[in-house]
Amino acid sequence: MKILVTGSNGLLGQKLVALLRQRPGVQLVATSRGINKLATVYPEVRFVTLDVTDPAQVQQVVDQEKPTHLIHTAAMTNVDECELNQAACWQQNVTAVANLVTACEQHQTHLLHLSTDFIFSGETGPLDETAQPAPVNFYGQSKVAAEQLVQACRAPWAILRTVLVYGTAHHYGRTNIVTWVRDSLRAGKPIKVVDDQLRTPTLAEDLAEGCWLAARHNATGIYHLSGAELFTPYQMALQVASYFGLDAGLITAVDASTFTQPAQRPLRTGFLIEKARRELGYQPQSFAQGIALVARQTETV
Repeated sequence: MKILVTGSNGLLGQKLVALLRQRPGVQLVATSRGINKLATVYPEVRFVTLDVTDPAQVQQVVDQEKPTHLIHTAAMTNVDECELNQAACWQQNVTAVANLVTACEQHQTHLLHLSTDFIFSGETGPLDETAQPAPVNFYGQSKVAAEQLVQACRAPWAILRTVLVYGTAHHYGRTNIVTWVRDSLRAGKPIKVVDDQLRTPTLAEDLAEGCWLAARHNATGIYHLSGAELFTPYQMALQVASYFGLDAGLITAVDASTFTQPAQRPLRTGFLIEKARRELGYQPQSFAQGIALVARQTETV
């Protein structure tokens, strides 16, 4: 099988490259805008520059590579940026998917599309795959529109939804719940963490494995891929403090209303992952195991 990954410079994209390059029988093509951040790490991996918002470029690359599977991870995921720059959000999250759907239909390429818990209202959770989308922000609206395009695709497709992905990557500027809490507490900095939102945090390595399992099984339909444990961010922060032996007294539990943010967040989401366990063999690690892995990847000797 030949797998093309979009957004290979991102967190999930990098984990997919690390995973798929080792899989026997898999030809991997990594694609992203700009330079290849993994060029010195995995020089053997084929890389092609691809701007998924450019329909001609999408068509050219898919025509050239003819992948059997395409895992689409590229997206505009900063929720507040999406609220403030809605045209850019729509182009990157919806127009890009329309371009990929067209190209995949022509080659009958299996399209595996990453989506999010932010398509839901946050009134109930955890949620299974039958839950009805009702987004409370523009990012969620764009991802619902993208899902609708994928569901109308005349080639095999799967929608892989996830929740609060954390992990570390090469030359990756964004922080994550584990390193943010650890570094803040080590610096003696008090932090406020919301305790009225519920999520099932997802280790990036686990999500990459779930994507691979879906591709390997030629899975079609909708799958929820996340961690199995439901926490508030405050509860996550306490676990991080405990693991690193840091002062949890610096962490204050607050309501989401404490923060002024352009985009509203759904309060309660989190996923039920029984379908992915049953049909794909998906087995995520615990949050404690995820903390330990991030620690190994980021701690200096």
